[in-house]
Amino acid sequence: MFGLAVLTATGVLELATPAQGAHAASGCPGQRVKTVPFATGRLEVYRSGPYTCAVTLAKKPGAKRPMSVLLQVRGGRAVVDSGRFGRLAGPVKVRSATKCIRAVGAVSGKSGATGWILC
Repeated sequence: MFGLAVLTATGVLELATPAQGAHAASGCPGQRVKTVPFATGRLEVYRSGPYTCAVTLAKKPGAKRPMSVLLQVRGGRAVVDSGRFGRLAGPVKVRSATKCIRAVGAVSGKSGATGWILC
């Protein structure tokens, strides 16, 4: 696939491909429907068709530290990715169709949550 040439502020010609959108940085496809910032990072939730996807992104990427992301459909089991990461936890994806979902993200003991959304 062909990229689009972009002239940046520095005058350098770069190639931008269609994959370089908001979801390219997060790993989640679709439209971002919710962002929850918190002290050490942010939780992002995306919707694509019947699927919902979530990631937690560190405010300051770098050294590995405890991070996690949780995504749950109401009435279902939570899908979690947790460990020591330098940039992001996730993505995690669930089939949600028209059901409510909730997401929680954490970086170094600080967290943010959506509550039940997309109902």
